[in-house]
Amino acid sequence: MAQQAYVTETDSGGSEPDRRGSGLRRLNRLAAGWRGDPRIWRRGIVLAALAVILALVMLLHAQIPNVIGNLGSLTETFLPWLGLFVPVLLLLALVRRSATALIAVLLPAIVWLNLFGGQLSDKTGSGGDLTVATHNVNADNPDPSGTAQDVAASGADVVALEELTADAVPTYEKALASTYKYHSVQGTVGLWSKYPLSGVRSVDIKLGWTRAMRAAVTTPAGQVAVYVAHLPSVRVKMEAGFTARQRDKSANALGEAIADEPLQKTVLLGDLNGTMNDRALRAITAQMRSTQGASGSGMGFSWPASFPMARIDQIMVKGIEPMSSWTLPETGSDHLPVAARVKVDTSAS
Repeated sequence: MAQQAYVTETDSGGSEPDRRGSGLRRLNRLAAGWRGDPRIWRRGIVLAALAVILALVMLLHAQIPNVIGNLGSLTETFLPWLGLFVPVLLLLALVRRSATALIAVLLPAIVWLNLFGGQLSDKTGSGGDLTVATHNVNADNPDPSGTAQDVAASGADVVALEELTADAVPTYEKALASTYKYHSVQGTVGLWSKYPLSGVRSVDIKLGWTRAMRAAVTTPAGQVAVYVAHLPSVRVKMEAGFTARQRDKSANALGEAIADEPLQKTVLLGDLNGTMNDRALRAITAQMRSTQGASGSGMGFSWPASFPMARIDQIMVKGIEPMSSWTLPETGSDHLPVAARVKVDTSAS
């Protein structure tokens, strides 16, 4: 019996090297099969073509025309998600045992990393002298008081809220009164601040009603012009494509207002219903920096809150240094709040 036990133990101990050896042999056989297959360069031509098309779409997205259904803006809104096709094409290339397709898949992979690889790293820094936050609270928010308290808990010195209804404004004012001494509501947008406000006015973004405002915030580090905006919503319709004409018109008007701002230091907070990649926001993005792009970690998607797919809630700055940027936890809204820490006093930079 003792001898039998000894033999059994020896067999078990030798099984691990056998498994490793069998795995290596399978890999060798697979590689040998590829090397010995004369069709590995002829197979997968369609997959290779799809990979090249994908790379071209990402690389030349700015050249996709907006004439038909604003197709260019639609592509740019969800541009980062095109990267999901890369592993799919890679898997299909392996299944097809196509060397041509495998090499072609490198093209979209390289283009995607060139466009968005920098956002995968953590660029968050320390320091800063002003914290700002913005949140589309949703007109149908079932808990406006809780939402206001959640945003205030972020520690922001300045908070912008969008999609305010007349019925909900008193609730937000009451919930934020103890934290923010100064505030102003213009139409459906509002600004709450720990520091004094002056020069408060609505901003005409060509809608016929007020969905944007401007105020000068006197911070300990200097005066800052703060714009709050909620650009018109966009829709994807089968018969009309990406309907964004009113959004684009409002973006141009907002860009003109910011360009005419007399204060050198400017912050834009709001739901722009567009991403930084969307050419339709060029009147704004050409003159301002995204805090998420400059000092955030990851993509910072903010909508929809249940499964964020795009960052349409933006914090942008001009004449101010972004230090860190992040999304806040989900509230009763269909958007996530976003926040940033910035450096207003850049004289020592």
